[in-house]
Formats: sequence, C-alpha cells, structure tokens
Amino acid sequence: MLKKVSKNTNRQGRHQRVRNKITGTSQRPRLNVYRSLNHIYAQVIDDVAGITLVAASTLDEAIKSQVEASGNQDAAKLVGELVGKRALEKGVSTVTFDRGGYIYHGRVKALADGAREAGLKF
Repeated sequence: MLKKVSKNTNRQGRHQRVRNKITGTSQRPRLNVYRSLNHIYAQVIDDVAGITLVAASTLDEAIKSQVEASGNQDAAKLVGELVGKRALEKGVSTVTFDRGGYIYHGRVKALADGAREAGLKF
C-alpha cells in the first residue's frame, strides 16, 4: 500500500535543498519566511554567527492593530515592510531571500514586495 506524503514534508525537503545552497552572512544575512495557516513570520538571520538579527510576524502588536485578518496578503506585505524597516535600523540593507520551500506566490511574494518597498535589496 502506498503512503501519502504530506505537503509539509515535501516543502521541508524543498527547503532543505535550498538551505544547502544558501547561507546568511554578516554582510548578507538570510531573510527567512515561515507561513502558517493563520500567520506569517519573517526573520533576518546571520547563519555564520547563528543569531537572528531582526524578526517580524503578524503576531506583532504593530501589525495586529492594522489588520483584521492576519492570514492574507495585506498582512504579509505589512510584515515585509516591518522586517525591512527593522533590518535597515540594524544596518542591514542587502539580504538573501529564503522562501522556506514555499512557492513564490501569494503571501510569500507579498512579504518580499513589502520588504523591497521598505528598502531591502535582494
């Protein structure tokens, strides 16, 4: 009998393949995206030092007050703008985008567009 592989397991495999090729450095950290059903999270990570430089999500009070639903493209764009603004405050202007194995479409694309509008380059 065949076993069905979940979509999340396939996504994790895609993410692992991507992570074998890209790493974040102090000059060019990695902008990582995690998407759940109700929220979206973004982190700027320096993999060499093993630290998260900045983070933002739809759970932040700054975003919760602006949107009524946190699982849509509008909220994702606000998260991208917030993480971009916080990264620029920390002195990070260029990042490597890590889509986390998700398709570059919808909420992931909206987050990337928001980060670009905030001034991040990738």
